[in-house]
Amino acid sequence: MQNPLIGFQVDPQDLKFIGQDLERPECILAERDGTLWVADGRGGIMKIAPDGQQSLILQDQDMPNQKSGFTERLVMAEGSLPNGLALDENGDFLIANWGTERLEKMTRSGETVTLLDNIDGQRIGKANFVTRDRKGRLWLTVTTTMLPWTDHVKTNSRDGYIALIDEKGARIVADNLCGTNELRFDADEEWLYVAETTARNVTRFRVQGDALVDREIYGPSNLGGFNDGIAFDAYGNLWTTLIMADRLVAITPEGDVLTILDLGGDADALAALDAAWKAGTVTPELMGAAGGDVCRWMASLTFGGADLKTVYLGSLQGTRIPYFNAPVSGLPLLGW
Repeated sequence: MQNPLIGFQVDPQDLKFIGQDLERPECILAERDGTLWVADGRGGIMKIAPDGQQSLILQDQDMPNQKSGFTERLVMAEGSLPNGLALDENGDFLIANWGTERLEKMTRSGETVTLLDNIDGQRIGKANFVTRDRKGRLWLTVTTTMLPWTDHVKTNSRDGYIALIDEKGARIVADNLCGTNELRFDADEEWLYVAETTARNVTRFRVQGDALVDREIYGPSNLGGFNDGIAFDAYGNLWTTLIMADRLVAITPEGDVLTILDLGGDADALAALDAAWKAGTVTPELMGAAGGDVCRWMASLTFGGADLKTVYLGSLQGTRIPYFNAPVSGLPLLGW
């Protein structure tokens, strides 16, 4: 069977959109009936019904004061900033909160409890993404412990890690990672894949009980951009967004990279950012200048629709969600 992504590329003019006036719609969960649950920078989750009707569910526990502006929200990351989302076994939301630096659980009416705010007495750091495996265990990524987090991008620090939370408690099971971001299991949960955003590659580990072993880079050692969200399709392609380049690509099972969608903006701004990354001189200003206007700072992708062929794109600075139809289904997530 030929890879269904061979020769497939989305024309930006063919994109459709859902949602409006969203704030930091980083991560998206899609239900079978078309309902979307979208992380929202006001400190909660936006529900978008199939007909487009929106309702914002705010977390009910005390949260740091919300801030506005590029520096406060994207650099200093102040306030509650839900980042990665997953569903628990009851249909409640698991939230990796970038702003509060906590792993939280929120019901569909907003009641929120903190599941984890430290490991061995140390603050977690920038909680990025959470997923649940078939055994009910939680896997959490932390991008960096540096404040502000943009110092990590400048220095390429390897202080990111993956934590496992189960009946034994919480502990770090993989460290020395560079910008730990989204993580996904393959179909058999034999391998765990994680985006090392600032290293610009994907790393995978073999899952051996509650340990991660046989670490290796999956695909190219440099994807040509800061890879952020990742998701598998049913063929075995690993899709990933290149944040700030605003490009969507896929790593084939053979290790080749296919471009699916390119929404990049100012080529000179992106070239300046790439040069600064190589030189270790990245600044928030250089980061802020990069990216297009359609899906600014494309951060995540989610397969949805009844056939799991609708691809929704999340972002850090967009206000609506672009989507398109893919020629292949995505792997269903737990709770779908």
